[in-house]
Amino acid sequence: MKEEPPTQRTPPASPTPSLSLQPPREDSDPPALWIFGYGSLVWRPDFAYSNSRVGFVRGYSRRFWQGDTFHRGSDKMPGRVVTLLEDHEGCTWGVAYEDAPDQPLRALAYVATPQNPGYLGPAPEEDIATQILACSGRSGHNLEYLLRLADFIRLCGPQAQDEHLEAIVDAVGALLPCFCPSGQTLAMA
Repeated sequence: MKEEPPTQRTPPASPTPSLSLQPPREDSDPPALWIFGYGSLVWRPDFAYSNSRVGFVRGYSRRFWQGDTFHRGSDKMPGRVVTLLEDHEGCTWGVAYEDAPDQPLRALAYVATPQNPGYLGPAPEEDIATQILACSGRSGHNLEYLLRLADFIRLCGPQAQDEHLEAIVDAVGALLPCFCPSGQTLAMA
């Protein structure tokens, strides 16, 4: 993961994607473990960490192509959450968390593939938006997941663009009146 200097407005060129950020260390110290969050971890990490940094990875794009039957959906109506898609021109913003030294753990960067049984794959933005508006799971409504992720990207600044995410938010905005006729609200619990 690359961390953007405060004065820079666009991501620097990088020849290969990188998912880790290693601070300088003494030879006797084990390497720090950094976990890169690009979905719900950007607003709700559910583990202890000693440091965090907003940054990006090159070579991947975020897509709402992963089905979720637990946190944002159910077995009958899976919600949609993000995964990373290998994309040599892509740049995905997120947050890297340094594992707290007193909590050793193993970590994997999760990238769904078509072989994953929960993989939903590409779909028109309107179909993804309809599914997001209709689904809810144990962690809340799928719409909350979408909007919190969009808020995080907006907070990163203009350099953190995600056209797929923006298209899904726009499609949800266009469909919302159909789901919530005037005077009604969408239950987020």
